Amino acid sequence: MTGALGRSHSAVESELAPEILARRARQRRQMLDMVGVSYMIDAAILLIYAYAGATSFMVAPAYGACGLLSVAAYIAISEAKVNDRFRDHYFISQQTSISLGIMLLFIYLAPEVGCLFLCSIFLVFTFAALRSTPRQTIIGWTAAAVGLTVLFLLSDRPIGMPTGTPLERFATMLVFILVLGRGMVVGLFSSSLHESLYRRGIELKEAYKRIEELAELDELTGSLNRRSIMQMLDEEIARSRRSKTPCAVALIDLDWFKRINDRFGHPVGDEALRAFAITVFANIRSIDKFGRYGGEEFLLILPETSDGAALRTVDRLRTIVGSLDWSAISQEMNVTMSAGVAMLRTDDTADSILARADQLLYQAKDLGRDRVVSA
Repeated sequence: MTGALGRSHSAVESELAPEILARRARQRRQMLDMVGVSYMIDAAILLIYAYAGATSFMVAPAYGACGLLSVAAYIAISEAKVNDRFRDHYFISQQTSISLGIMLLFIYLAPEVGCLFLCSIFLVFTFAALRSTPRQTIIGWTAAAVGLTVLFLLSDRPIGMPTGTPLERFATMLVFILVLGRGMVVGLFSSSLHESLYRRGIELKEAYKRIEELAELDELTGSLNRRSIMQMLDEEIARSRRSKTPCAVALIDLDWFKRINDRFGHPVGDEALRAFAITVFANIRSIDKFGRYGGEEFLLILPETSDGAALRTVDRLRTIVGSLDWSAISQEMNVTMSAGVAMLRTDDTADSILARADQLLYQAKDLGRDRVVSA
């Protein structure tokens, strides 16, 4: 049987992180170890059949050698990382073909204990089902159907299930019990793989969510960055027009911030920006939007807020900021803020309302800072 290995890219292995390649190698080794153990279990049962006189003593070592040699070959290929060059790094089609061939061969050579090999064919496909594609499944089933047809219809060799003596019945009982047990172990292994994939999927979603958050947030202050706050402004303008509700925008600037950086140093200035942002977040509504507009300038969007309420809100923030114990960051440091508050007009764009808020901010500075001007 031929299976499509199929290279996904010319250099698949170079595109995957080392930890992913290592994890895939561990999973391959786990599967191959289970296959090897399964061959040894079958060989042990064949020895019991041989002691019972149901088959030749040569069958067990011959069967075990064939199975373990095939497993050893695939382990060597896996350890050499040859598998990572191919899309199907488990070599499902190839392993299924060889295992199926071994089973069919020994059904023909030792039909008197053929029930064991027939049961093992079920295990071959149970292992294959862990990673088979629909195409590989159809090819494998077709090959098995052809092989079994030849054995059952084109051969007159009777396929036996020894039950003539107590020892034979014991061995046959072991065949069925251990096939069921191995099938359950493979099922549990499959469940663990699915659980592992599920956990990795959750971790990836959380990582993507974190990346999206980092892309939206200002790294220093934790507030929205300029791109995100501008996007929020566009959305709030559109929403305000649809719902016909008022919306206010405040441009906030920390007074004399360059002097703070020059006198106390940039690390202290960074701490002041962080403390300011935390203070604002703690004193605004969940529907309000707050972001860093640039440098020491911040933009506050107040949806569903009238002009009087907007002025009171921003002035309250000014009072809170001015009353903070800034000396906890650096002795003799004091921080105040100025702000310009503009109300959204019918024909406003983001640029026009920001331009008005900026003019009002400069008026606040011209009037002596530490104040809020609105219009």
